[in-house]
This record gives sequence, C-alpha cells and structure tokens, in this order.
Amino acid sequence: MKKAERPGKKSIILSIGGNVIIRRNEPGTVEEQFENIRASFECVECLIENSRSLVITHGNGPIVGNILIRNESAKGTLPQMPLYVCDADSEGGVGFMLQQTLYNEFKKLKKPVEVVTIVTQTVVSKLDPAFKNPTKPVGPYYSEDEAKKIARDKGFVMAEDSGRGWRRLVPSPKPVRIIESGVIKKLASSGVVVIAAGGGGIPVVEGPDKSISGIDAVVDKDLATALLAKDLGAEIFINLTQIDRAYLNFGKPEQKGIGRITVKEAKKHLKAGEFLPGSMAPKIEAAIEFMEAGGEEVVITSPEFLKDALEGRAGTRIRRD
Repeated sequence: MKKAERPGKKSIILSIGGNVIIRRNEPGTVEEQFENIRASFECVECLIENSRSLVITHGNGPIVGNILIRNESAKGTLPQMPLYVCDADSEGGVGFMLQQTLYNEFKKLKKPVEVVTIVTQTVVSKLDPAFKNPTKPVGPYYSEDEAKKIARDKGFVMAEDSGRGWRRLVPSPKPVRIIESGVIKKLASSGVVVIAAGGGGIPVVEGPDKSISGIDAVVDKDLATALLAKDLGAEIFINLTQIDRAYLNFGKPEQKGIGRITVKEAKKHLKAGEFLPGSMAPKIEAAIEFMEAGGEEVVITSPEFLKDALEGRAGTRIRRD
C-alpha cells in the first residue's frame, strides 16, 4: 500500500562511500564493517522523519578489491570469478549488512519500516574509452614498492590514490541506464527503504538483440547514484564520505573547506582541477549531474557530521544559487 504523501517531506537518496564502510588503516573485518555501517545510520530516524522516500546506495571499492584478492589467491584451486561477478558478490554482501543494520535500528526505534536490497545492473557502453584507460581504484592500499611489484607480477595498473597509498585501477565506464530503476521507484514510493546500485551496480552491456551480459569493470557509484536519482525524481542527494566536506587545495597547507556553493561555482572548481580524480571529483561531477537533472540540493559530508550538515552547520551543500 502506498503511504500518504506528507507535506514538506523530500525524496532522498543517500550514498555511503566504500571507504566509509572499510576505513583507512582498518583491516576491514566484518565486525568493523558492521560498526561503521551502524555509525553511518545514527541519523537514520532524522532521515526517515524528513523523507517521503529513502533510497540508499553504497560504494564497494575496498570490498570488491578484497574479493578480487581472495579470487586470485584461490587460483588453481577454484574457478576464477570475473570482475563483474565480484561486483555482484560485493553488492549482495554489503547490501545484506546495510539491510540487517537498518532492520535492527528500526526495531530499536519501534518504527514499522521495511527494508530491501535490490541487486542492481547498470548498462554501460562497450565503446566507452574507460576500457582502454583504467582509472577506478579498488582494493587495499599498498606502499609504492609493493604496488610496483604487483604491477610487474600480475600486470595490474597501479596508481597513487589521494595521498593515502597505491591501489589497483580498473575500468570505470560511465553508467548509461539502470535496469531495475522502475521496481526501485515502485518500492521506494510505497514506503520501503531500498538499498540499490551498490558499487555503482553490476556493469552490463547490451547485445544486438537487447539482451544483457556482464562486463569486467566497476561503475562509479556516485555517477550511478546521480543517474538513479534522476530516474526516481529524488530531490536531495546526500553523499557520505571519509571527510567532513569538500576542500579546495586538498592536502596542501592552504586547503580550504567548502561550505555552501552554487552549481556554477562547483563547475568552475571542477574544471580547474581542484578535486582529485577517483576521490572528490566524481562526487562533484555527480552532484552537478543531479542538480542539472532537477535535484534541489546535494550534501557532502562524513557520517559523524551528517546531523549538523542536515541542519546547515557542517558539510558541503550545493544548490542552484
């Protein structure tokens, strides 16, 4: 049954970064992941009270990287899983942890809210130049010496990631269409909290007969979230990341936090190269796409500052003017 519309409530899409679920310098145990997810949902009652519908997406960079390591470690013992199946594995596993945590939180709050995870497929183009130029960091961080050895031994593309260490790079094609967006919208509009497009969704390509098949890549979850938000007609896009807000000159002595900016200003800073590729740049790019598709506001912050950010006291807020 569709729930009644409530005046002043917004359609919200909440995106949780993979590096929020497995944080820097953590081994990434299941217990740590559950605790980090629980911390991300401390403001969930506030979100539910202020939303007409709530859809949650999540990253999978560290998680799918760990699955790939397990996959490679079992080489010669078990059949190798292609990267797109590893994507599906991570989407189901993280979705389960988010779903269970929300179930328990709603039980404590005595709120009759249903939660479901949709394993989501994202159409990409076979001709996307990303397949010849891998840019998406996945998996754990390595020292430069470790990364060079891995590149020599396994042929992986390795690169330094935002001053935090070296990581493997895989293709990250632009999302074109989300197969399950219709059913996600139906569930969300009926009051179900939907977890979808995990890790950007499982990348698939269409054949001449419009049938789909998986392809090895990792879709950027921020761009996939912006695309899904457009399909859903979402009004607010909340992007949870490791840092409290976006910064100009990040990592430099003159770094400056960004509070409230316009889409025009965000475009200017993006064009000037102020945001790091594979880190804040796709978040700003996704924010711009979301706003230009009709969104009202984007909030970028960390879980610890979410409540303050929603009340305008923290985080980066992007609006039209």
